[in-house]
Amino acid sequence: MFAIAVEQGQYKTYTLSDQTTKTSLEVIPERGGIVTRWRVQGQEIFYLDAARLTDPTLTVRGGIPILFPICGNLPDNTYTHNGQSYTLKQHGFARELPWEVVDQATDDRASITLSLTSNDQTRAVYPFDFQLLFTYTLEGNKLIAHQRYVNHSDSPMPFSAGFHPYFQVVDKAQLEVDIPADRLLDQPTKIKHPFDGTFDFERDEIDVAFTNLSRHSASVTDRAQGFRLTLTQSDEFSIIVFWTVKGKPFYCLEPWTAGRNALNTGERLLSLAPGASLETVFSLTADFL
Repeated sequence: MFAIAVEQGQYKTYTLSDQTTKTSLEVIPERGGIVTRWRVQGQEIFYLDAARLTDPTLTVRGGIPILFPICGNLPDNTYTHNGQSYTLKQHGFARELPWEVVDQATDDRASITLSLTSNDQTRAVYPFDFQLLFTYTLEGNKLIAHQRYVNHSDSPMPFSAGFHPYFQVVDKAQLEVDIPADRLLDQPTKIKHPFDGTFDFERDEIDVAFTNLSRHSASVTDRAQGFRLTLTQSDEFSIIVFWTVKGKPFYCLEPWTAGRNALNTGERLLSLAPGASLETVFSLTADFL
């Protein structure tokens, strides 16, 4: 049995649930369209810093923040388009703006569709007219996230897009990581290193990108909590980022379409022709061991 409940607190929260599989998903559209919680068989999968969530001046650390129209940061937060400079903060503006609920379904699954449309605020930093339509669906122990990007401009629209899921962890030493790449890019130093499938979790921070993916899925097995998390993404997500901070009970496994500074370099940058649209998807599956 599927249901969607709505609760008005500081933010209006939509809770999708499947009572048969004991799964639920919480979404806060006005707080950057963010998914905040995902429970599978009663187990909390995501990490969430509740204090940051309640402070509208801060970006949310937890759940699934949305990255658009850039992933990562730009040098001096600046990019150039058609000879004009624009300023964009790290990861873009989609995670900070209110989204609108445009559809809900509870027939054979629980799903919710959110929309973000360009406005004067976005055009000041990103001179394009667009609409984003994101649908989140519960399907058993799987969370499916479908995206549709539409260019309403009269010129091609370049962008990159991604997601920044935070997963809670109690003992990083008991994580087994399967990322389909044999090399990684250390983002702070810009140095590439061989990857043998392990991380040194004693480092203060791990911030690495995998760009030579041999398949479009990755997984992390959490022996301490007894489940395996699998990320599967469509071809457009050609990069996987892994990020964690020492002493913090989370790790991030992130699908990106392009790396940092793509609006300036053009590397892996997506571009939509006037009037065109693009559909992408990723899913997260939690399998208990």
